[in-house]
Amino acid sequence: MKVIVCAGPPTSGKTTVLKQVSKILKEKGHRLAYLKIDVQFANEDILFKKEFDIPTKKVYSGDLCPDHCNVVVLGDAIKWAAEEKADILIVETAGLCLRCSPYIERSLGIVVLEATSGMNLPRKIGPMLTLADVAVVTKIDLVSQAEREVFRANVNEAAKHVAVVETDALHGINIGHLVTRIERTQDISAPLLLRGNPPVGTCTICVGKKEIGKEAHFGVLRTLETDIFYRGE
Repeated sequence: MKVIVCAGPPTSGKTTVLKQVSKILKEKGHRLAYLKIDVQFANEDILFKKEFDIPTKKVYSGDLCPDHCNVVVLGDAIKWAAEEKADILIVETAGLCLRCSPYIERSLGIVVLEATSGMNLPRKIGPMLTLADVAVVTKIDLVSQAEREVFRANVNEAAKHVAVVETDALHGINIGHLVTRIERTQDISAPLLLRGNPPVGTCTICVGKKEIGKEAHFGVLRTLETDIFYRGE
């Protein structure tokens, strides 16, 4: 079974891209399963089930970072997809964390970026782009040719190894290139490992401390004027 992990900022067009991809893969005889990971609301699992008649699941991360939730539940999700006899598991995650990577080794990591979101976006999103395999740039019909070229150059500068696919996903333009890349992806195999390195420490804010100021916290910290340092055992 192949595992496709798709991340990207909100409203970038992840679902539209994956619907176009799923349509072609289904027509080619692939057996798909779809998992949606979001924070507090999503209905994409219902849409995929209705449109493509494939097994779907949805997970709300709630107080847990969606990219962390992805890491925690993906083991069970792969077992579930295998039980459903899927040969491709598509995971769509909210991708809200700009420090973490949601991708796993031997999966295909896809980041979806909208061309209308600003020329500097590729410089801002970190491992979500730099650890991906493919960057899908959507809404290219809404920007000029010069803006497209600058955006693509910034993607290449931030992540030289990442393949770039420019698409008008709403109309399915250039989706075929992405489908070919998916079909060439190797099957998942044990051990399942996160791609890249997670953040350097547990944040006391993430575990519930609400006090403002460095004096109230420990672990990996920084101040307004200094770089990061460590306080605690």
